[in-house]
Amino acid sequence: MGCIHSIVCKSRVKRENIVVYDVTATIDNTPTAIEENSPIVLRYKTPYFKASARVMMPPIPRNETWVVGWIQACTHMQFHNNYGEIGMSSWEIPELRDGVVRAISDSDGVSYPWYGNTTETVTLSGPMAKPSRCIVSMNDNFYPSVTWAVPVSESNVPRLTHITRDQSFTTWLVALNAATREKILLQTVKWRMRVEIAVDPTMPLGSRARLVGPPNQDQPKVLTHMEPIPPNAMGKPNANDAQVLMWRPKRGNPLIVIPSK
Repeated sequence: MGCIHSIVCKSRVKRENIVVYDVTATIDNTPTAIEENSPIVLRYKTPYFKASARVMMPPIPRNETWVVGWIQACTHMQFHNNYGEIGMSSWEIPELRDGVVRAISDSDGVSYPWYGNTTETVTLSGPMAKPSRCIVSMNDNFYPSVTWAVPVSESNVPRLTHITRDQSFTTWLVALNAATREKILLQTVKWRMRVEIAVDPTMPLGSRARLVGPPNQDQPKVLTHMEPIPPNAMGKPNANDAQVLMWRPKRGNPLIVIPSK
């Protein structure tokens, strides 16, 4: 029987009525680029992770709004900057490090739970009598700054000797009912970014650092099954706000250099 006036229609948007095609997930086949332009910091820029999908949504009932897009969470993070025999600085997410949570949101900090709100999402509001097609895409990379000098020292003498970074992410393609928060998982992607840089702080600026590896990143895996989204991947805090910068000396107690937000 059709919907009549005040009778509330049950949603006709179901997983079996959503068509997902042309899903791609890649990391550019270029090495991490090192920048030695500043006497204060070394910078490096990793290749881009890129994901894209075409989705065909079924007709959407009146008074319903669905958002289709990408949600991303960080599942592992190791980010160590070594300063020879003095110690190391380390960006850490305490809850992830200590196993309190399995993942933490990698949202832009505004568009929770979405990774972003430009190309990353499409909003479809009913009534829509016909199926609708949309394209959602996202990209991600690292472009941090690492101080040449020990971050807890007043000295500007370069001491940085080694950088190691290893992070893993899970990225989901999702259709979300804006009112009821019903989630329909459409695709799961896993990817990893690794960086290792050796530094000779005695060399002149411009010739201190070299990329040890890897020259190319492993390509992302588009899973053949759906992985559930952990609750921490859906809301605050995101990874940027939850991380802290620790100083871990070879001798003495660790210090928090930059606390979480």
